[in-house]
Amino acid sequence: MDAASVATVETHCPYCALQCGMGLRPAAGTGEGASGSVLEVVERTAFPVNRGALCGKGRTAPELLAPGARLTTPLVRDHTTGELVPAGWATALDRVAEGLRRTGARYGRDAVGVFGGGGLTNEKAYALGKFARVVLGTSQIDYNGRFCMSSAAAAQHRAFGLDRGLPFPLADVARTGCVLLVGSNLAETMPPALRYLTELKENGGRLIVVDPRRTRTAEQADLHLAPRPGTDLALALGLLHLVVAEGRTDEEFIAARTSGWPAARAAAMAHWPEQVERITGIPVPQLREAVRLFCDAPASMVLTARGPEQQAKGTDTVGAWINLCLATGRAGRPLSGYGALTGQGNGQGGREHGQKADQLPGYRRLDDPAARRHVAAVWGVEPETLPGPGRSAYELLDALGGEVRALLLMGSNPVVSAPRAAHVEERIRALDFLAVADVVRSETAELADVVLPVAQWAEETGTTTNLEGRVLLRRRAVAPPPGVRTDLEVLGGLARRLGHAKGFPADPEQVFEELRRASAGGPADYSGISYARIAAEDGVFWPCPAGSGASEAAQGASGAVAGASEAVAGAQTASGGPAGPGAHPGTPRLFLDRFATPDGRARFVPVTHRPADEETDAGYPVVLTTGRVLAQYQSGAQTRRVAALNAAAPGPFVELHPRLADRLGIADGEPVAVVSRRGRAVAPARVSAAIRPDTVFMPFHWPGEGRANTLTNPALDPVSGMPEFKVCAVRIERLDGPA
Repeated sequence: MDAASVATVETHCPYCALQCGMGLRPAAGTGEGASGSVLEVVERTAFPVNRGALCGKGRTAPELLAPGARLTTPLVRDHTTGELVPAGWATALDRVAEGLRRTGARYGRDAVGVFGGGGLTNEKAYALGKFARVVLGTSQIDYNGRFCMSSAAAAQHRAFGLDRGLPFPLADVARTGCVLLVGSNLAETMPPALRYLTELKENGGRLIVVDPRRTRTAEQADLHLAPRPGTDLALALGLLHLVVAEGRTDEEFIAARTSGWPAARAAAMAHWPEQVERITGIPVPQLREAVRLFCDAPASMVLTARGPEQQAKGTDTVGAWINLCLATGRAGRPLSGYGALTGQGNGQGGREHGQKADQLPGYRRLDDPAARRHVAAVWGVEPETLPGPGRSAYELLDALGGEVRALLLMGSNPVVSAPRAAHVEERIRALDFLAVADVVRSETAELADVVLPVAQWAEETGTTTNLEGRVLLRRRAVAPPPGVRTDLEVLGGLARRLGHAKGFPADPEQVFEELRRASAGGPADYSGISYARIAAEDGVFWPCPAGSGASEAAQGASGAVAGASEAVAGAQTASGGPAGPGAHPGTPRLFLDRFATPDGRARFVPVTHRPADEETDAGYPVVLTTGRVLAQYQSGAQTRRVAALNAAAPGPFVELHPRLADRLGIADGEPVAVVSRRGRAVAPARVSAAIRPDTVFMPFHWPGEGRANTLTNPALDPVSGMPEFKVCAVRIERLDGPA
């Protein structure tokens, strides 16, 4: 154990976008905990987001540090046996560099792809995007965060000119009057955040939950609306129709701070309540009650998550909920607004700084000439050498083995997590060359030509950006095991082998300093943020330009500047710690004075309901929706290696209503097959009245025959590139034999 781990180290959980604060200290006893980990978790009660609370995943996270739970040596594919065998780092990196170089030389630079992860730190995401565009010269880079909140990001950008998960701190949620929570089960996906909804109700506020299942979160609601999956857009339009019909619009706010209302109003008025009831299955009296609760409160918020976002019309669906906020004056005001609950640990920062197909660091557009000039100057290259926008995540995966012949993949497991997963697995197998850098030997790593073992959260320092836009510092608490390197060391080693001796340092703080320069003046301006400042202030909210001067925080594609940093900040309070004289305070709350559009007004976008890409029929009469369970996380590559979490959630299941189970003759615990147009999954039945009779639910954390994403539909949102994970048509088949 190195000197850094002698005392308790303040850091953050490696899992979801809450990025809960925690402490790490040496395990008691022999120097290792019962699981073999050298560290144990200590509550960090002073950190404002979770105030010491942690879920089971966070409390057991050190178990993944144990050598038996993770990779500790590079592996290369033996061409004779076909097996992955141990190798030295020089051999492994040489083989990766040669595979990428050979493919690019033979088929062109865009034949080499890069696929990143929403759990990578800001430094690693930044370096990966730079590596793809400068070293490989490829446009083919995207990341699994595309499957997280890309629809919400696109909708926020259309309406507000800027996307940040929450434009206000989580603490504001407990102080508003009404929260309309759409498609989120916080009790299982972000348990420490549930306290904000509990405090909301203790303060006299009201909670409306929209979910086709009566989840543990929905149980807390004053009103639970259970729409048919894929009809959230009609629901939002129906509520806005009632707002207009009942005279509940805020005409003064609409006139002073928005544009485009007449067209959006006309679109909403075409969705009358009885029609919305037929589409969604929600009775008109419940629609009216939702409007009453939302509008009678002195302040209100709409918070969305993957439910409405992971649809082929996700951008329009989120846009409809934003329209509801704007029409009622519930945006750009204290304790009111729209926010998206980012899911992955660094889903926010990961796309801000360059591993998304169409973005450069600082949330700059890759097709903006001014943005290209700025970033190219920081990188020391000519702007014209930077490739243009590439394919979105699923499109990139679908192109593997065809136009994209080699892939460098860091921190993702698409064999389990991607839609139409069996097809994606086939495309990965068709590659000429695959290199995977990961902490564990995931299902995707099993298919690789080279597997590189990399350090994880407690073994390296770096920043992440949580769902509030709060930039945080994860600190190294222990050295990685011998034979393990950091992702930054991997990228530096590959860059040198590919002819770039400089520009890819292994020191994360050095990378962050370059990131600050690259982001300066962009919408996600980090130039006023430093490691020391983050440590002093429990995180800093972006945008935070250097000094107190102007920031181009809201430039549109035209390059028109929306003004100084106040254009997106409004009246602010300091983020909590000493920042030095003249320093920008950071931006906890966006849009209080103006929105980040060229004219400072929020934009209504007219949207109209349309059916899901795939509707039920006689052959596939039931709707499948997917999601997470409390004890597992994402593809399960990490959590399935923790004994306590596996004991709590040992495998997949199919949740179905008693009426559907009776009709099919299915008993609780009996194995059933779920069949879609893309494949077949088998798992035990879980009979529950908490789900709609026309809907079944499967969690997506497991590979093999219970892989839920074998079934899901890759139909893409035309704006965001988000696949339609949350709704597809299936049939249920009864099987014989034990569960």
